[in-house]
Amino acid sequence: MNLPEQPPTFRPPSPAERPWWWRLEDNTGAEVSVTGELGEQRFASQADAESWVGELWSDLAAEGVDAVVLFEHDRRIYGPMSLHA
Repeated sequence: MNLPEQPPTFRPPSPAERPWWWRLEDNTGAEVSVTGELGEQRFASQADAESWVGELWSDLAAEGVDAVVLFEHDRRIYGPMSLHA
């Protein structure tokens, strides 16, 4: 039996619906994997992505993230931006 596709409220958003994401890096520029709510976050807008990192930068730093790079899909927008003073 074929069921209709789940409505947006019941399925995770696709990358096309949330194209903004942060690459998390250590002090050498290598990508850092973070689990839980800090890992693999995607956002609908640049403002949402920037708000998220602005609120959680200290949590990211505590997980070993030294810098972040903002992307829209595969296009680098800016960064690396240090999470240290």
